[in-house]
Amino acid sequence: MKFVFIIFVCLGIATQIEAQQQLTLEDAIAAALKNNYDILLSRNDSTSYALDRYYSFAAFIPQLNATGAIVWNNNNQQLKFASRTTGKDSLVTRNGVRTTNNSYSVNLSWTLFDGMKMFATRERLIEQETLGGLTVKEQIVNSVAAVINNYYNIVRQKQQLEAIDSQMIVYETRVQLADRKLSAGLGSKPELLQAKVDYNAQKAARITQLSLIAQLRDQLNQLIGFKQGSVYDVTNSIPLNMSLQYGEFAQQYEKTNLGLQVAKKNIDIASISVKEQKAGLWPTLSFNSAYNFTSTNNSVVVNQNQPFFNQNKGFNYGFGLNVPILNGFNTHRLIRHAQIGLQYQQVNYEKQRSLVDVGISNAFKEYELQKQLLDLEDDNIILAKENVAISVERLKQGVTTSLELREAQKSLQDAYIRLISARYNTKVAETELLRLRGDLLH
Repeated sequence: MKFVFIIFVCLGIATQIEAQQQLTLEDAIAAALKNNYDILLSRNDSTSYALDRYYSFAAFIPQLNATGAIVWNNNNQQLKFASRTTGKDSLVTRNGVRTTNNSYSVNLSWTLFDGMKMFATRERLIEQETLGGLTVKEQIVNSVAAVINNYYNIVRQKQQLEAIDSQMIVYETRVQLADRKLSAGLGSKPELLQAKVDYNAQKAARITQLSLIAQLRDQLNQLIGFKQGSVYDVTNSIPLNMSLQYGEFAQQYEKTNLGLQVAKKNIDIASISVKEQKAGLWPTLSFNSAYNFTSTNNSVVVNQNQPFFNQNKGFNYGFGLNVPILNGFNTHRLIRHAQIGLQYQQVNYEKQRSLVDVGISNAFKEYELQKQLLDLEDDNIILAKENVAISVERLKQGVTTSLELREAQKSLQDAYIRLISARYNTKVAETELLRLRGDLLH
């Protein structure tokens, strides 16, 4: 009784799904572009690069700093003087001598030449901003591919649910025929029991299928930023592009694949980093200037030659030249590290290019294979359906056994699984080809 209740609950859920608002693939992609966490994180990194690029002009302007200090002193002082008239020493003591010291300054430092490092740094920041944009695009394409595959996986499992439902009538017919034959004395109890077992197994498969669809929907909710538990319906079909050609993807993919564009940009940035480090071999010329103000105010003076008040203020300027001669070969070490980083990025680009080349080749082979299987299973499903229909009629006429119908049902079930899988796998291969080419959103 509990099992029957679960069946009716699942049937109610399925009916509710049909009445739900449909979420199209375009809606899912739009939601992912707005809410997907990986895309949001990638955009945050890109914004950081853009911020650095915006302030890159700071390397060309002088540094201006102001400092100020005021100090109050309260001291006990003793000074011993030699008298010029008597030749004897005299001791002068003052307690609680208060002194106020003020100092203020404005300092300017302007680097006029640093081996062109400031220009290389600005160029690197510009390239990093471009890299940030490419990284966002790459993440968008990868996230959209994940959304497409997950969305159509739900469609796939929904089609499989429909296939299970379509066979429920046959399983019910088997149970009814076996019961009638047993009542008429022409059948056996094991035949009826086996028919009921197969019927219950089909119900269990339906429950499992509903649970799988719910799990896949939760996965899609996470990808597109919907709240967990959000329920909606999806389309009933998987559209396929059956006319893709290998030449469309094998040629010029280096210019369109976003992963390769990112790798190329990393090579450019590493090359600029080498120029930045080589600038350390050149002298640095700077212009320096300052305005200084200091004052000292003494409440008491012990020495008659000491002033009660002393003030200095004025403006100074000049040029500074820093010539690197020997710094423990640190500059050469940094240059070598930058060159190694450049070599790494060059090797990484070749690796990525090889992976994309293999990926396109394998994806297209999978695409062609699944198309052939799809054509084969389209024909096979017609034969399997006809075979089940004939077996049902033969069983009704008593010229065959339920075992033959059971085998026909199993063949039809397998044919449905292969057909639906071929459709989905063709779509996955198509999506992967478009992802590798970098125009998934076109």
